Amino acid sequence: MLARARTEPGTLVLGVDANADGMADAASRAARKPAKGGAPNARFVVCAAEALPGELAACAELVTIQFPWGSLLHGILAGDPTLLAAIVGLLKPIPSVELRLLLSIEPRDGAAGLQVLDQPALQGVARAFEGFGLRAGELRAATPADVVASHSTWAKRLRAGSSERRAWLLRFGVEPSPRRYARHTGRATGPSPRAATTTKE
Repeated sequence: MLARARTEPGTLVLGVDANADGMADAASRAARKPAKGGAPNARFVVCAAEALPGELAACAELVTIQFPWGSLLHGILAGDPTLLAAIVGLLKPIPSVELRLLLSIEPRDGAAGLQVLDQPALQGVARAFEGFGLRAGELRAATPADVVASHSTWAKRLRAGSSERRAWLLRFGVEPSPRRYARHTGRATGPSPRAATTTKE
């Protein structure tokens, strides 16, 4: 998220993580002076994705979820309605918004109840989000360039996108009707500050 904040200084960029320690380093670097790599437009929210503050409703033009783990990953793959409603509720009801996910699961991960991702599994994730007013734009294997562009330190540790670990890219937009979007999310659809939100765990 810091890379985006630095390249788009006029955009409010929010980092969301249930684990404060996971954002401590990024928050420290963001607090530096801009000349030393700081990003005054970066903000950090410590909370679970399914318990986002109401103030963030319909605030974001872009939401990214990069290599989630734990309950966040389980909820996405299971199509948990509370979690998906919270994620979709972050998006502004305008045509240009985007939800972008990078996911990676391998048999050796040993995560109970998680199936290895393939096209049928991706289609299941897509159908779950479509139930909340989104439409799938891309469902494909992520390229090494996609992973590098994410600037994810967790992806480096996983070696995601390499020959050792496959990664998947899912991109969604909103359905043309804002009314349908509002009905599914139950969130306000009024104007709000432009924001790019990164949600991860």
